[in-house]
Amino acid sequence: MTERSDQPAPPDQRSRLLAIYLNDHLAGATAAVELARRLAKAEVSSPDGPELDRLADEMAEDRARLADAMRLLDVEVAHYKTWALWAAEKAGRLKLNGQLRGRSPLSTVVELEGLLLVVTSLASAWRTLRAVAEDAGPAGAGPGTERLDALLRRSLDQAARLERLREAAVTRVFGTAAAQERRR
Repeated sequence: MTERSDQPAPPDQRSRLLAIYLNDHLAGATAAVELARRLAKAEVSSPDGPELDRLADEMAEDRARLADAMRLLDVEVAHYKTWALWAAEKAGRLKLNGQLRGRSPLSTVVELEGLLLVVTSLASAWRTLRAVAEDAGPAGAGPGTERLDALLRRSLDQAARLERLREAAVTRVFGTAAAQERRR
C-alpha cells in the first residue's frame, strides 16, 4: 500500500496515470453510448423517445470528443478496456428484471440511473482535463479550456435532463409517493 501524498505524481508517472484515467472514462463512455441507444430504441414510441434519442447522439459526440482529446494528448486507446465494457453492457441486457419475457418498466429506471452515473463521471473528467490544460499553459497540447468548458456544460445539462427523465420513470413505476419524495 502506498502512502498518500499531497504532492503531485512525479512527472514521469503523470502521462501514464492520465492515460489510465482517460481510457477508463473512454470505456465507460463507450458502454454508455450503447446503453443510451438501446434505451432510446426501447422508448422510441414513448413521449421521452425523442429526448432519449438526442441524449444518445450527444453522448456519442462526447465520446468522440474524449477520443479526440486523447489523440491531442498523445494517449493511446487501450482497446481491451473499451471492448470489455462494451461487452459488459451487452451482458447487462441479460439481467433479471422481474419478467421472463419482454422489458420490465424497472429497466428504464435502472438504465437512466446508469446513464446518469456515466454522464456525471464524464463531467468530472472534463474538469480534470481542464485542470491539466491549465497546468500545461496556453501552448500546451490537448483540447483548449473553452472547448472543455463547453463539454462540461453539456454534461451538466445532460445530467439534469437524465434526472428529469429518471424522476418521471420512477413516478410511472412506483406511483405518486415516489414523485413526492423527490420534492423533499
